[in-house]
Amino acid sequence: MSQEPTVKVDEDALGPALNRLRRAQGQLSGVIAMIESGRDCRDIVTQLAAASRALDRAGFKIVASGMRQCTAAGGGTPPMSETELERLFLALA
Repeated sequence: MSQEPTVKVDEDALGPALNRLRRAQGQLSGVIAMIESGRDCRDIVTQLAAASRALDRAGFKIVASGMRQCTAAGGGTPPMSETELERLFLALA
């Protein structure tokens, strides 16, 4: 059985990525509360778009910080192929 490549996030990128994820988590909680309280659709969509952007930015930060590791062999795992990297980026789109 092959071992999946893992990404270790650069320590300098970890803090900002986690902050973005926490921000998105708070925004999603806000969206849920807004829906439950019957808020205006425009307000809900605006908040949902903000959460989506925060998730995208966190994802890009994590992928970008792990790119060197993903493209280089190390730790007994083969490097990711160009196709695998492309799929990884497209998953964020």
